[in-house]
Amino acid sequence: MKAFDEYVELARLAHGHICAGQILGLRMAVYGVKLLGLEDPAGKDRKRLITFVEIDRCATDAIGVVTGCRLGKRALKFRDFGKVAATFCDLQAEKAVRVVAKESSKERAKQLYPDIVDKNQQQMRAYREMSDEDLFEKQWVRVTLGPEEMPGYKAPRVVCEECGEGINFKREVIRNGKTLCKSCAGECYYEPA
Repeated sequence: MKAFDEYVELARLAHGHICAGQILGLRMAVYGVKLLGLEDPAGKDRKRLITFVEIDRCATDAIGVVTGCRLGKRALKFRDFGKVAATFCDLQAEKAVRVVAKESSKERAKQLYPDIVDKNQQQMRAYREMSDEDLFEKQWVRVTLGPEEMPGYKAPRVVCEECGEGINFKREVIRNGKTLCKSCAGECYYEPA
């Protein structure tokens, strides 16, 4: 593991600035991998770790800095639950821990530093100093991952019988005997203009 200030600089470079969400995400990831006992998550332990994030905000970029998990490497999984939470899965040890930012941490930051008027500055300072137990709830969980969720998974590419687009990683839907992509099966997030 790197020194925390090294992670802060890497997060600044990756995200474009440092904010309370970045500090919280860094702390969350350091805590999660520490609970799993991983010493070098972005290095020698990188193939052991898959991380699920539950929000698409600043903390997520910071989590990737510490863990080395990336969407393009299939080691970072996004589940849009709108929560500042992440689940760190050690594939080798077959254990996982879900870490959630406590709502009370914002109020605690106000109590610790009432003289800092800027809320972001106040929270950044407090989040650096608060204990893991004051910042986070942890829960040991079981995450079942099929082979199609794993980095390096190879499978035949299929074609949607309705739109003709290719589908990877067993994401097709079989409906009334037809192979469909999720969009044609009704799970579309867009509509033609």
